[in-house]
Amino acid sequence: MMDNLLNRLIDLAAHCPEKKAVVFKGEYLTYRELCRRIAGMADDLVGEGITHGDRVCFSAVSKPEMVAAYMAIQACGAVAVFLDKNSTPENMAKICKEAGAKLLLTDKPMKEYAKECRVMSLRKLYQRAGEWKQDDGADLDADLRKRTILPAEEELAELLFTTGTTGKPKGVMLTYKAVYHILTNTIEGIGIREDDILLLPLPLNHSFALRVLRAVLYRGATVVLQNGFTFAKEVENNVVNHGCNAMACVPASYEVMKSQMQDAFAQILSGMRFIEFGAGSLSIRQRKEITTLLPKVQIYNTWGSSESGGAIFCNVCEAVKSEERAGTLGKPLAGKVRVMITDSEGKEMDSNESHPGRMALQGDMQMAGYWNNEEMTAQTLRDGWLLTGDMAYLDADGYVFMLGRVDDIINVGGEKVSPLEVENIAGQCEGVRECACIGVEDPDGIYGQIPVLFVAADSRYTEEGLRRFMAAKAERYKIPQKYVLVESIPRNRMQKVDRNRLKSLWEDRDAIELINPVVQNILSRRSIRKFTDQEIKRPVLDMLLKAGYHAPSGHNMQTWRFTVLTRQADIAELKELTRQTAEQNKVHFYGFENPKVIILISNDDRNADGCQDASCAAENIMLAAESYGIGSVWLNPLMTLRGKEPVKSLLDRYGIPAGHTVWAAVALGYPVSGGVALQKKENVVFFVE
Repeated sequence: MMDNLLNRLIDLAAHCPEKKAVVFKGEYLTYRELCRRIAGMADDLVGEGITHGDRVCFSAVSKPEMVAAYMAIQACGAVAVFLDKNSTPENMAKICKEAGAKLLLTDKPMKEYAKECRVMSLRKLYQRAGEWKQDDGADLDADLRKRTILPAEEELAELLFTTGTTGKPKGVMLTYKAVYHILTNTIEGIGIREDDILLLPLPLNHSFALRVLRAVLYRGATVVLQNGFTFAKEVENNVVNHGCNAMACVPASYEVMKSQMQDAFAQILSGMRFIEFGAGSLSIRQRKEITTLLPKVQIYNTWGSSESGGAIFCNVCEAVKSEERAGTLGKPLAGKVRVMITDSEGKEMDSNESHPGRMALQGDMQMAGYWNNEEMTAQTLRDGWLLTGDMAYLDADGYVFMLGRVDDIINVGGEKVSPLEVENIAGQCEGVRECACIGVEDPDGIYGQIPVLFVAADSRYTEEGLRRFMAAKAERYKIPQKYVLVESIPRNRMQKVDRNRLKSLWEDRDAIELINPVVQNILSRRSIRKFTDQEIKRPVLDMLLKAGYHAPSGHNMQTWRFTVLTRQADIAELKELTRQTAEQNKVHFYGFENPKVIILISNDDRNADGCQDASCAAENIMLAAESYGIGSVWLNPLMTLRGKEPVKSLLDRYGIPAGHTVWAAVALGYPVSGGVALQKKENVVFFVE
């Protein structure tokens, strides 16, 4: 009988009962309390008729109740079926039906699907378990072991389903043996230690997050759960409040943290022992940047899949020391995972950069197959090998280099072009925030396919500049024939590039072509709070002010005033007195560094449209600034501090009339880096038809 995670948790409950196992905000479970909750929930599940081999679906919420439910299901000998916590009731019902699940644990409103799914509240089940008491006189570990069904290593432990809205869901079957080797591979590949406190801000139904969760708990370390990665401030709070010294995240979250934290990025994360990136590869630019910003932090980039768990590990700090290996996927875990490159017929081949092939894996961590899909299983598992859909090659030392998904490789007149290689090159060009490459049909019918590059950029970007950059860095056939400006690169739930969506965008090019320079300027503008020492020339500043007073004004009253600060001493004084006054009056003040100009836009209080007029003027100024490559940020604490000292006296000294409210302060300067690309809500538009 091989070891498993549940048995390990029972051991930990006995040997380090008060150590924190799972943390979420102000709530936490020690290893002992986690096992107590598991026992209580398992008792309830057995009482509901759950027996050996039953499938139980549950919402993989990023909370301690998910961990307890996961283990309680296995304590009953049942199969854990993970559901995306953001999945719709319809999709949940679809997967429950496909899995033949006996029970669904969720707090989603499922009344419409009551006939299709037997539903219990996950939250209530967890809360009841908090009141559970073991048999009189019995030790918790002995009591839980008595209640636990011990599985054989080849028994099915988990089902990981895709959650697509169309087509048949694809369920990956993982045995207890596979799960054990997935978690031990992660422990060995990353070097997880008992004293680690790892921040996990990822959806827990995803294989990357799951393997990290299992590995941390098996090692007896502490996992801090976080509900997503939209706000880097939450990362900072968790790092500070819980003492996190490790983190697992996706490459896109690096950009979120870097842009939102700005100068504080290195300060907040420099205490990390390691950061593991998965579910995608860091670009070469990102690898070089993060190892420079965090020189004492070990950076890993792991390749894995639902079918294999983490299998290929890259020590990024070592990889970037060599230009030839800066973009490597890494090496398979020695003695645990084998990699083979196959030809179109599935036979092993010698590979190199010019002759890549399809990657196959072999190891005890691989899946048992796809649930109720023998045809797909036979296509993927052959002669003990797991065939991936990835095009790759090996160098002489066994390092793996990924070119992309087989279906994404671009055939340009017989030459194979890797979209990842194109993206790695283009991503290093000034002004390119992110980019993604796809192959499309050659409209001239000469090459079969041509590369098209979608680019999300800031004001420094020009298509001509990127064309010249690509021409100097890439072979001619790899250079994109078309460049498409977009607001952002579409990504899926795990922040991977959604190439199918890009292909749809290309096919519907009318919408893309609507993004003219004016619209692109609006979509690309970001708030900038840190500026370079470059001066704004007076003719440019005059033009920005002209854009401001050419804004619409209610009834054309134009009662506004534009007070312009250009001396650094004046700007520093305004910043300091505003900060002091804001603190005294409990007003939020988000600062700035080194702007070359601040424009205070005030309006006569007798003008009922004064606020709107000033707002229109501020927006005009900031958009005009963006068109000149100048960064800007709107600061608005002065509108509530106009009558408060010492700000009042300072504004009086500037000559701003006492009857004027300063509705906006616009800080201007050339940006040190691109600003924060905040996620925009899309469910705010309603047509009356």
